[in-house]
Amino acid sequence: MKMMRLFVFALASVLSFAASAQSTNYPNRTVRIVVPFAAGGATDIVTRILAQKLTELWGQSVIVENRAGAGGNIGGAEVAKAAPDGYTLLMTSGSVVTANQHIYKNMGFDPGQDLLPITLVASGPQVIVVNPTLPVKTLKELIDLAKSKPGTLNYGHAGIGSQTHLAAENFLYTTGLEIQNIPYKGEGPAITDLVAGQINLATPNLPAAIQFINGGKLRALAVTGKERSPALPNVPTAAETVPGFENTGWFGLMAPAGTPAAIIDRIYRDTAKVLDTTDMRARFFVQGMAPTPLTPKAFATRIQNESARWATVVRDRKITTN
Repeated sequence: MKMMRLFVFALASVLSFAASAQSTNYPNRTVRIVVPFAAGGATDIVTRILAQKLTELWGQSVIVENRAGAGGNIGGAEVAKAAPDGYTLLMTSGSVVTANQHIYKNMGFDPGQDLLPITLVASGPQVIVVNPTLPVKTLKELIDLAKSKPGTLNYGHAGIGSQTHLAAENFLYTTGLEIQNIPYKGEGPAITDLVAGQINLATPNLPAAIQFINGGKLRALAVTGKERSPALPNVPTAAETVPGFENTGWFGLMAPAGTPAAIIDRIYRDTAKVLDTTDMRARFFVQGMAPTPLTPKAFATRIQNESARWATVVRDRKITTN
């Protein structure tokens, strides 16, 4: 028994040393962050800002690859099936790992089993925007127009189950409006068509739309956060017209299940470190976002809580890919 205890202790010591060595040596080559939406959207913007800072910190290239489609499921599945070594990560938007499991019969992966939370990176509201040719200047006018012509207006989004789709569906759920949805492979393509007048409105995350709002190519009617955004201080909240309405988007890092805990912790700590800088806070501020790092455990809890909330909206709105 004494020999067995000594063996177990020795094995534990070896494993502990190996885990520590993995963390110390990580990363020693290029790290790839998969964005499950097209370039130009908020997920893409947030990821590229973070990738630049991690590249500087680590002295290794951190590259961003866009794998768009199926509301983020294609990119999510690619990361879920990748080697669990910390060199392939996913920058997920909230919807991919909270709502899609209630919408898609087969996502191609199980977010609760196949991915590990690392940290929340940034969060912020969506913004309800219209093409300036639409004859509305306030959210109330949009609601009145939609009620007078049920089912005739349309909105674009980043794909069924995407954060921008669910923000709109949550708004329609709260107001009882009926507006047609048009899916794209990302916010970028949807906003391009909105600016061109091919669709009527959208509820993108702020980083994807703010330059078009400031340039007069889109008209912002409301932000979906609890308070007005410092980046758009003159734009009211949706709750000022629809009491109680709130919808916040977020973006976070995840890794394939089986990735060593030491590497998960290293990525979390280094991400939190770069987020806690004046430069990063300033860069996110102009995008209407805020750095919001969470520990892996706290991030996992947030995912679980939001999944339960979205299950209700998906059921009541009858959101489906069929």
